[in-house]
Amino acid sequence: MSDHPAAILLMGPTASGKTGLALALAERFPVEIISVDSALVYRDMDIGTAKPTAAEMAQCPHHLIDIIDPTDAYSAAQFHADANR
Repeated sequence: MSDHPAAILLMGPTASGKTGLALALAERFPVEIISVDSALVYRDMDIGTAKPTAAEMAQCPHHLIDIIDPTDAYSAAQFHADANR
């Protein structure tokens, strides 16, 4: 048996309603949102990414959003390490 809590995974194309559904789940359950969108890790990359608004991000904890500058190198291995923290 795993020591990790059960995960709810929401996947779909940009602007398909994943954030809205995740926030609706957050109203019912004690969840945290872990973004696995490769564009959302970058600060200031707000256009064309459907990044959650500040108000949406205030509704529950969000992770792996706005964590690096676009000029910084960031690998899949680093993303994996960050996601497992």
